[in-house]
Amino acid sequence: MKLIFTMSAVELVNAIQNKQIGIEELTKEYIERIKKLDGVDGLNAVSELNDNAVAQAKKMDSAKNERKGAIFGLPVLIKDNIDVSGLHTTAGSLALSDNIAKKDAHIVMNLRRNGAVILGKTNMTEFANYTSGSMPGGYSSRGGQVKNAYSRAKSPGGSSSGSAVAMSAGLCSAAIGTDTSFSVIGCVTDNGVTGLKPTHGSLSSDGIIPIAKTLDSAGPITRDLGDAILVYSSMRDEALPPIEAAPPEKIRLAINIFNRNQVSEAQLGRYEVVLSALKANRVRVTKVNHAYTKYQRDIMRCEFRHGLEEYLSNSMAKRRTLKEIVDYYETYPDQMMIYGNSLLRGALYNASGKLDDKTYIEALTERKKLRNQIIEDIGEYDACLMTGPTNIMHFTGLPSVALRLCMADDGTPRGMILYGADERRLFAAALTVERYCSPIINVC
Repeated sequence: MKLIFTMSAVELVNAIQNKQIGIEELTKEYIERIKKLDGVDGLNAVSELNDNAVAQAKKMDSAKNERKGAIFGLPVLIKDNIDVSGLHTTAGSLALSDNIAKKDAHIVMNLRRNGAVILGKTNMTEFANYTSGSMPGGYSSRGGQVKNAYSRAKSPGGSSSGSAVAMSAGLCSAAIGTDTSFSVIGCVTDNGVTGLKPTHGSLSSDGIIPIAKTLDSAGPITRDLGDAILVYSSMRDEALPPIEAAPPEKIRLAINIFNRNQVSEAQLGRYEVVLSALKANRVRVTKVNHAYTKYQRDIMRCEFRHGLEEYLSNSMAKRRTLKEIVDYYETYPDQMMIYGNSLLRGALYNASGKLDDKTYIEALTERKKLRNQIIEDIGEYDACLMTGPTNIMHFTGLPSVALRLCMADDGTPRGMILYGADERRLFAAALTVERYCSPIINVC
């Protein structure tokens, strides 16, 4: 059998079902690996371990009844803005260091229902990268700096950096992040793993510290897309029907050329290698142009305070308002203001917090219009490849995936991002595209 740290979630589930691996054994192996590779002098990806994980795993091993659950026995790490009963939920901020979750977030309940062992929590960019525009990806006042597992000189991405690095280094069988704009699917491309952001509204946001509920979604971070689909299905209230890779000759692929001049020739060349192979196998390819939209920032600024205070009103946190949090930052500048708090202040003083701002209403109107336009534009395509920076898929709430593309000459991984109008068609096409990508060298 392969080393467990190189096995996919699908392989691990099969091994557990066939009793080739014990759940307690697997959980302990991950904990030992975390102790070996993580911590402030290591990757610094894990913020907190679940003291009950081993006992839970042991109980699952000894259960006499059928081993039910799509991810039965898989140890999973959860981003620190998602509630796990009895553990901290701080969004990386010392301002919320006293917040112990009273119950699981809805998606965590579903993960447990499907057999997951909650291994612990991961570090993240503070307030999901909504503290200051100058804050580096993976930094937080509570957790410090997450490090990229391939190169300490390279960014770990943001804001689901801890989850992506933990998955990259083989510290868990799957990790959960959240994504407002590239926090999962952008983050994983820096770490040689796979990410999935579902269609907006497909997963419950209950028990998650938000940026903007109009844009936010939780999503899985895994070794490959088959794993991501499995874990996403286990986060849902209802499981996904089986999804298989689409035959290449049935796939219609759009290429979004917006801002491609901002991407290196080397990366464009990597895309072209895959596209040429797909075309040779009769995948039909067409160019489109889906631009960046500035309106996303208005939604984030106007929704942040409202959503944060709604979450805090039902929490264990001492500070229940954005004003109290901003005051805390400015009372302890040496700890809290290393990179400033401009985004927090902007949400406090440049938005009403009541979702009645004129700019907010305009942004929602634009979102509805653009969503209809984009869906009409790519409705006949199975997937659309992003070749240059654009936020259009996040602004319109379309599903997206990030695949492992290949290794670059500098020894670090590169990825590719696909989005689409329909989840099932996107996933089926992406499973096929994944086969044409070069293998990623596992960091572990």
